[in-house]
Amino acid sequence: METAMERTQQAVQEDDEEQQEIWSWGAGGRVLTWGRGTSGQLGHGEMVSSLQPKAVKALESFTITHVSAGWNHSGFVSGSGAVYTCGDGSFGQLGHGDFKSQCSPIEVSFFSSKQVEQVACGMRHSLVLLRGNVDHQVYGFGSGKRGQLGVSTEKVKSTSLPQITMGLTNVRIMNISANGDHSAALSADGSLYTWGRGFGCASDAYIPRHVDVALSLKEVALGWNHALLLTSEGEVFMLGGDRHGALSDPQKTSLTDNGSVMTWGWGEHGQLGLGDTNDQAVPQVVSLAHKSAEKHPISRVYCGSGFSFVLRTYHLGSQMRQRKLKI
Repeated sequence: METAMERTQQAVQEDDEEQQEIWSWGAGGRVLTWGRGTSGQLGHGEMVSSLQPKAVKALESFTITHVSAGWNHSGFVSGSGAVYTCGDGSFGQLGHGDFKSQCSPIEVSFFSSKQVEQVACGMRHSLVLLRGNVDHQVYGFGSGKRGQLGVSTEKVKSTSLPQITMGLTNVRIMNISANGDHSAALSADGSLYTWGRGFGCASDAYIPRHVDVALSLKEVALGWNHALLLTSEGEVFMLGGDRHGALSDPQKTSLTDNGSVMTWGWGEHGQLGLGDTNDQAVPQVVSLAHKSAEKHPISRVYCGSGFSFVLRTYHLGSQMRQRKLKI
């Protein structure tokens, strides 16, 4: 479920149910999906929602190594380097050369002769990162009205076939992110590149531009109008808008290193896990119901548009156990 963390956007009310699918990996790269599926984004062969986890049967013969959940579409990367998409295709975000929706994952034939490393699904666009040291690593397709594809210096309404993302020549990209109408990439030297909808009062960027934050970054998570930046030293910085107390200009936020979970920002649906529905302008510690003898379990936090959950991994002697906690 690596990519659920990408979905930290503060959705407007009419879009609140647009991104309610959840993903899980089982042993051997098996994919389970559940939640909202009315655009076919769950990949179950039908356009219906699912209250329980169900295996994506169309992918059972593949070992899936990476997944991404957009607002109404989804992407999957196999161990062999193929990429598959399903869900809403009305903006070309599935990359199949048309604007049709698909309720089962279909391989994006454009990449059949290439090796794909990652896929990142935004609101109505997708990015693909190729493996290895190749001339053109990043491709975009789908809606490009805010420049989120990075394929042209001019405004591109949409494209249904992958096109090369410009502005990254001679840059070794290690990670890509997409959410809302913007995109981001991290290079091997820890530099950050963003394009699409501008953060805060910044203008839209039609091709990737280097964000000079004077930090060596390890990970980036895009929200609806902001980004969180994790440095190689384990510090967290914030970039973007300030609605709901999400963040302001690039600045450091104080977080603990003892395994505690902290949340802040939009809290209308109780997704902060603090026992109320208030917004929070600064990080607050979440009191998790489950207690363990292990002092510092490994945690990962995943945020949807109106819900959050924590995956905690406990090392108990020679055994490892995972427990999912919804907050």
